[in-house]
Amino acid sequence: MNTNELIKVAAEAGKIILENGGETYRVEETISRICKAYGEKSIESFVTPTGIVLSISTATKNLSIVKRIKSRTVDLEKINRVNDLSRKVCANWIPLDQLREELRKINDTPRYKESTSLLFASLAASSFTLLFGGNIMDAIPSFFIGFLIYKVSSILNRLNVNPFFVNIIGGTISAAVAAISTFIGIGSNMDKIIIGSIMLLVPGLAITNAIRDTIAGDLVSGITRAVEAFLVAVGIAVGTGIVLKFLYKFGGI
Repeated sequence: MNTNELIKVAAEAGKIILENGGETYRVEETISRICKAYGEKSIESFVTPTGIVLSISTATKNLSIVKRIKSRTVDLEKINRVNDLSRKVCANWIPLDQLREELRKINDTPRYKESTSLLFASLAASSFTLLFGGNIMDAIPSFFIGFLIYKVSSILNRLNVNPFFVNIIGGTISAAVAAISTFIGIGSNMDKIIIGSIMLLVPGLAITNAIRDTIAGDLVSGITRAVEAFLVAVGIAVGTGIVLKFLYKFGGI
């Protein structure tokens, strides 16, 4: 077995999971499962939300590799496919080259079309508004806000804008459009419109992973994700607060 290639493939599998929103303990389990399937017994990995350190010790040498995670998104389908592939390798051994090719196919799989994502982001925002007590007229501007938040966020992410500022802009869009829509009479509950719309920005996955990593004993990763979720929440609050403060001072609310 070519241990040099194995450590690269195992680290790549972990990188795909981590880049797409997976928990750190799942990354470590997947790496360990793949290495053991190819005969390696002495494996140590240290995973945080921003990096992977993996080492394999054999009778004649020690190998290590470091992978930095520079971009993160949410794609549960890719996490599931890598996890499933690692289990299949344990049950039915395949050549390492074939495993590398399968990982490449998973990583290159495109996400939903942008039009589909825009539609469901808009529907989600309007649905949350209804869920939080808004009426049908409130759901209409929420639908439009959901469209704007997703579109603007996509553009800013492609331009590598810091996520903190992306959330500030998202919160600003939400509050500004909600205020305008209620002013012209399309919606009647500005608070319900804002709350429903900013749910698109709420870091639900980061909060969940923070709890799961902490419970699993990965305290560094748990605290890191909790801080990340807190900063996202601060960004949303700052963006929304700027508009509300402006309205309070000049708009008479």
